[in-house]
Amino acid sequence: MVDVTAKAPTHRQAVARGMVRMRPETVALIEGGGVPKGDVFAAARIAGIMAAKKTGELIPMCHPLELTGIEILFTSDPAQGEVAIEAQVRTVGRTGVEMEAMTAVAVAALTIYDMCKSVDREIILADIRLMSKQGGKSGAFVRRGQ
Repeated sequence: MVDVTAKAPTHRQAVARGMVRMRPETVALIEGGGVPKGDVFAAARIAGIMAAKKTGELIPMCHPLELTGIEILFTSDPAQGEVAIEAQVRTVGRTGVEMEAMTAVAVAALTIYDMCKSVDREIILADIRLMSKQGGKSGAFVRRGQ
């Protein structure tokens, strides 16, 4: 693990996104509350938040961080058969929260799959990526073209 003892704590934020692709009927079922396991977005939101908080335990060289804010947002498009996931994670610390944001998206996507697999076995998890980060010595990053 990288030694960050000498680094000054700064405000840090990261935004990650991912996509879950499925049949249009499955997205409509999610929106209508008809998935047998229950409220898909509520379960996925809680799972994403829990995952962000546990990232230091899941990724071997990640520092355990005190997170000060986590938001998980879902945007569904039934016509395209897609659910977009966005995680925004914040802290004041010595190292960034990029891994926490991407872990939140990944676990939220896996939870959507788990909640919906009984009605759609062809679900695809895709495009998990860092969109932006702020804070720290390396400065800001914003993904272009997205």
